[in-house]
Amino acid sequence: MLNAAIDQRHAIFSVVLALAMAAVVGGALYFEYVLGYLPCYLCLLQRTPYYIGVPVALVAAAAAWLRWPGCITRGGLVIVSLLMAYGAALSAYHAGVEWGWWAGPADCGAGTSTGIINDATDLLGAIDAVTPPSCDEAALRILGLSLAGWNVFLSLALAVFAFRVQQIENEA
Repeated sequence: MLNAAIDQRHAIFSVVLALAMAAVVGGALYFEYVLGYLPCYLCLLQRTPYYIGVPVALVAAAAAWLRWPGCITRGGLVIVSLLMAYGAALSAYHAGVEWGWWAGPADCGAGTSTGIINDATDLLGAIDAVTPPSCDEAALRILGLSLAGWNVFLSLALAVFAFRVQQIENEA
């Protein structure tokens, strides 16, 4: 009976973790597509741990819910924890570039444009109108921190949460 309770807690917390990661990357997509903040190269790279982590957390939740071997659930949560730790390190690097503490990548620029192109004549105009953001300039600061700076804290919190969830054990 106790193992079933632990599996249920693993499943619930894994779903919460997946939803939290989806909310963070959803927020980034909202800033890009609704508010019009174009991401730089490092901004786009910071999303990758979330894109990988959400499905891994959902697999961990399914494994716990279906009572597969515990190593699958715990292994998935460790992977998510490591992905979020990597995301925190990448975000800290990006924030340091924005503050001028070290140099950023030489090829830093926008990956995509959010503008809608109606026909081929608009293509050249759109290319000329869009200036790719630089990794060393924060497009937005909230309470003094850039989005990369906030992502450091969010990624760290998610890494710790994922690590703590995988430690739920049978204490009987």
